[in-house]
Amino acid sequence: MSETLGWFKAKLRKSIERERFLDKPIEKFSRMVWPYSEGKLVLLVSIMPALDWTSTFAALELSGKNIREVGLIGRWSLANVGFPGLFVIEMACVVLLIILANGAKSMYTRLGFNGFGRAAWVFMLLPTFVAILVAVLNNVILTLM
Repeated sequence: MSETLGWFKAKLRKSIERERFLDKPIEKFSRMVWPYSEGKLVLLVSIMPALDWTSTFAALELSGKNIREVGLIGRWSLANVGFPGLFVIEMACVVLLIILANGAKSMYTRLGFNGFGRAAWVFMLLPTFVAILVAVLNNVILTLM
């Protein structure tokens, strides 16, 4: 039994050494993708639900066109709780995602992998920012056209 446990410990140590070698390049790559501070990314992601809500309201209510919400969460919340609920649900989703990204970053940091922690943070929040930005631009284009 102790031989098997020793074998697993040796494998784990070897894996950690291999990952430590990749920590700095991963951090460097995440800084290339998002060269700004993590706080700026959180700020931008936090602002996006307000922009999405405003552009969705303009597209659906003010444009006078027959447009419908295509997002699952947006369609559900508009059908069940209306526009005020849509904003609350969008903010709750973004807050949950920020909490998850913070949890992943702190887990990696506790293990001594700061580069992986920053990369997890960036690669969880940056796609969300881009996706909501595309939705906002789509709503603006649909409203104006």
